[in-house]
Amino acid sequence: MTQDELKQAVGQAAVDYIAPKLHRDSIIGVGTGSTANCFIDALARLKDDFNGAVASSDASAERLRKLGITVYDLNEVSELEVYVDGADESNAQLELIKGGGAALTREKIVTAVSKEFVCIADESKWVGVLGRFPLPVEVIPMARSYVARELVKLGGDPVYREGVLTDNGCVILDVHHLEIMEPKKLEAEINQIAGVVTNGLFAQRGADVLLLGGKDGVKTIYPKY
Repeated sequence: MTQDELKQAVGQAAVDYIAPKLHRDSIIGVGTGSTANCFIDALARLKDDFNGAVASSDASAERLRKLGITVYDLNEVSELEVYVDGADESNAQLELIKGGGAALTREKIVTAVSKEFVCIADESKWVGVLGRFPLPVEVIPMARSYVARELVKLGGDPVYREGVLTDNGCVILDVHHLEIMEPKKLEAEINQIAGVVTNGLFAQRGADVLLLGGKDGVKTIYPKY
């Protein structure tokens, strides 16, 4: 299977996974990126089985609306039944790196409001140690240089993602050459740097289940502690 076919397979697997959990009042969280787009497209057949969705980006919200799915502002919702989104990396504890699509802050907020976080990915995203994929950090623009210097002190090599503004009007620093042995600790340390909105480590609140697409089909993986 090609990578695109794997993404389509896990998108459909996520729809099959959440279908029994849905009822007419359910509102679900929907992520951002190419794998999440496959989920959104597959979700269209269930649109009459749930109330609507909260999207983690403007792009996902637009895609949902085009399929006839009602999109809510998160401030209108107290809890989400489930959140489905992709990842740039996952380890065996289902601690993740996210933010390749620059929507990490909204993704982290939607995750926090959800009863269950279902991560969908292809097998190329499965790693022993996080950090091969550069860690995105969302930063207030005026703090970009200061935050970059602080990230160097933590052992990283931050690179400004030129030409990218997040939906929140912020910039992204992609931190290269990290070997993240303690994801929860590093997530907290980076978030304490003045000017950081948040970073792409989803470790303190990782995924509850990972649907991982590979040549042998889609595997359902739970965190290994």
